[in-house]
Amino acid sequence: MDIQHDQPAAATPYGLKHYGFEGIQSSSADRGWSGLSAQLCGVVRKGVIPWRTPQSDIRICVDTRGNDSLVTRRAPGVESRIIARRGTVWLSPPGLQEGAVDIAEDLTGILHIYLPVRHFSPSNFDINVDLVAVSTLSYERALEDPLLAEIGFAIASELRSETSTGGLLVGSLASSLAARLIQKYVTASSAQAFPRHTSQGLDRRRLQRVLDYIEANLEGDLNLDLMASIACLSRYHFARAFKQAIGQPPHRYVSARRLDRAKALLMRGDRSLVDIALALSFSDQASFTRAFRQATGQAPGRYRHEFGSRRHGSSPADIGQALSMLA
Repeated sequence: MDIQHDQPAAATPYGLKHYGFEGIQSSSADRGWSGLSAQLCGVVRKGVIPWRTPQSDIRICVDTRGNDSLVTRRAPGVESRIIARRGTVWLSPPGLQEGAVDIAEDLTGILHIYLPVRHFSPSNFDINVDLVAVSTLSYERALEDPLLAEIGFAIASELRSETSTGGLLVGSLASSLAARLIQKYVTASSAQAFPRHTSQGLDRRRLQRVLDYIEANLEGDLNLDLMASIACLSRYHFARAFKQAIGQPPHRYVSARRLDRAKALLMRGDRSLVDIALALSFSDQASFTRAFRQATGQAPGRYRHEFGSRRHGSSPADIGQALSMLA
């Protein structure tokens, strides 16, 4: 169950509504994300919209729906035109550059991602990236990059439907975004060649330390950076080494363990649904209920009721066996 938190990335203060972006469907402001911040806008009205890039973040815009509108982007020395389709990506490097976007027809489902430049530090990738190189990210034209688009779709999906491991998932996606930008769009003269996939995995002792940390923090904050430090790997390589060792990425593993913990807590019956939801890193009970039903086919209250009914007709030995299986 993607039942899916790290310190939140700074809330985006860039006034999207002021720039013509209306009907914000969802925002990461209350999600506790630390890897990046994001907003999903329902409507971007046609017309000429002022454009101002952040000072310390890379802004990445992804069209999650597409309606074939002509979008013209202008800045000093820059003019680009593109027919916006699902998956079209626009990049803006940090540095408070200003310009304008001319939109021929209303756009819907535009995702705004703000990626902090700290993701380009050597500790994340085991390579030296000159942070000045980040400002060389090209924003002269829109991009057709399927990988960036898919990362954007995953972030938009998490915004629409919260899961208990959203913070871990978004942390991994933030690293993947930075990796893709370094690999494809940072000028080669400004950064070392991007490293190939490492064959280094997690030995049994380090893996066990990470798994023990996860078990001890299922009802709390599970931080990708701390997991990587426990494994003595960069966060970029940790996510890949963990998947190599376990067979699934960290957020999937934690999601499954939190589902087991949710079932065990519901079986005990001594905590409210809202308490369980908050303990498992949901922002509210409704998000927990939606994720639990998606994973099990039942609402948490129904699951608890049915287990209680079975328990009254079961022996203590049967109950003990059921609980041990979920431990």
